[in-house]
Amino acid sequence: METRRQFLLQAGAAAGAAGLAPAAGRAQERAAAGSSFRLLYAPHFGMFRNHAGDDPIAQLEFAHAEGFRAWEDNGMAGRPVAEQERIARAMERLDMRMGVFVANFQTAFGKKSFSSGDPGLRDTFLGELRSAVEVAKRVNATWMTVVLGDLDPRLPLEYQHGHALDTLRRGAEILEPHGLVMVLEPLNPWRDHPGMYLQRSPQAWMLCRAVGSPAVKILFDIYHQQITEGNLIPNIDRCWEEIGYFQIGDNPGRQEPFTGEIHYPNVFRHIHGKGYTGILGMEHGVSMPGRDGERLLIERYRRADAFPA
Repeated sequence: METRRQFLLQAGAAAGAAGLAPAAGRAQERAAAGSSFRLLYAPHFGMFRNHAGDDPIAQLEFAHAEGFRAWEDNGMAGRPVAEQERIARAMERLDMRMGVFVANFQTAFGKKSFSSGDPGLRDTFLGELRSAVEVAKRVNATWMTVVLGDLDPRLPLEYQHGHALDTLRRGAEILEPHGLVMVLEPLNPWRDHPGMYLQRSPQAWMLCRAVGSPAVKILFDIYHQQITEGNLIPNIDRCWEEIGYFQIGDNPGRQEPFTGEIHYPNVFRHIHGKGYTGILGMEHGVSMPGRDGERLLIERYRRADAFPA
């Protein structure tokens, strides 16, 4: 009986290793060649500081050498114009695509900027959006993150939706002539952002459908939506026509893939299989410190990107 048990364990281990070998081998081959990934994963400044140092251009060059072909920077709008232009020139030279930056820091948090219908807050947001157009042109960006502020506890949700739609339609009028897109980000209320107006992907879908503009789409942050609603792949399918951008982070912990409960190879395979050619922003931390942590992060993306076809 013990001999048979050992045989079965050995046979099972061998079969498992054989099943993993092709995917692992592909990941190693792609990494060894310094080739790009199947999907456009976008790191951010600081993620590879231990390898590349503090200079933003050196960080871009390191990421490109590791196979990344996109980048995002939430704080791009706050950088000096000369630095924005320097980053844009480097990304053009490296043939890297620019992902999101945050368009509305003044009206994103701590204000009922979309829910209340306050004319002053609406004007502030529209001013931020006009400034964001200039940033987007400077850095060759298409997408900008818009956070829809706080809930208004004194108003029924239907009124809040109406106020948000009025503001978004005004914003779309600003962006449409330039071919730019604001991506609306639902934020989880349970762990990171209690009291926000936009929390769920169906709500974001409803707003985008009601505005009816190519300039208003969803930023589907996989980390936030796993916490708020789970059911990731079916919800991605239901929202698909309105999704303009993805962001990544495992849960719990908001670190790279394989640090939490989300099976990212399956999620990436599904997104890839639907023909997505946009950017997936790596809006998460690094689970281990130092150069070893950065190297492990890259290896985990190689592993997640080696999903079976």
